[in-house]
Amino acid sequence: MAYIAGVTFRDVPPGGTGADVPSDAELVRAHVEGDPQAFNELVRRHRDRLWAVALRTIGDREEAADAVQDALLSAHRAAARFRGDSAVTTWLHRIVVNACLDRIRRRQAHPTVPLPDGSRFDDDRSSGPEPAAPAPDQDTVLLVRDALAALPVEQRSAIVLVDVQGYPVAEAAEMLGIAEGTVKSRCARGRARMALALRDVRGEVTGAPSDPGHGGNRSDGGDVSSRSRAVTPLPTGRERREQR
Repeated sequence: MAYIAGVTFRDVPPGGTGADVPSDAELVRAHVEGDPQAFNELVRRHRDRLWAVALRTIGDREEAADAVQDALLSAHRAAARFRGDSAVTTWLHRIVVNACLDRIRRRQAHPTVPLPDGSRFDDDRSSGPEPAAPAPDQDTVLLVRDALAALPVEQRSAIVLVDVQGYPVAEAAEMLGIAEGTVKSRCARGRARMALALRDVRGEVTGAPSDPGHGGNRSDGGDVSSRSRAVTPLPTGRERREQR
């Protein structure tokens, strides 16, 4: 396990908040100026959301942890080049997403290594303090996570940021380094694929025919749940942000 100023990603405890807490940008500046604790505080502040994005993007706990560690090391070394053109959290998420995509591409280049297994997503609930959301049953949650894991990585990363983590399209576009319209189209295609996959799986399980009223070709806004009313998927990031 690599270290950041003597502290590993897994070792950093959650940090507190308060009126006198420095901003993210101030922490970056303090780190660049030599404050040995500034970057660790930045990790404490954002590690849970970075971890959630990495885990749902890459689909494997160990690889997600390694991707976050790689990303934080990169950010630690490159902090002096941060210009403040975007929010610090956007900058950090962009580095994490890129680290995940790099690992996925390397894994796909070596087919002997298994691709993401959606069942591994059920471990993410023990990795951070994210509030649990009501779900009809564990099987449904796993079906949704399987459908998310089966998406092409470009669609999956867009849906993770917009529908799961609740970032605005503009901010997600900045994190991914693509146009806002591209984020919207990737989310729309991903939602349609997930809706179709969930409908097909539910039809196989129940033996009931698919409902043509829930077609998978819609590309309007909204989260994954709007594509299949009988399925309550992962809690959206917007719900998490409201709960916080």
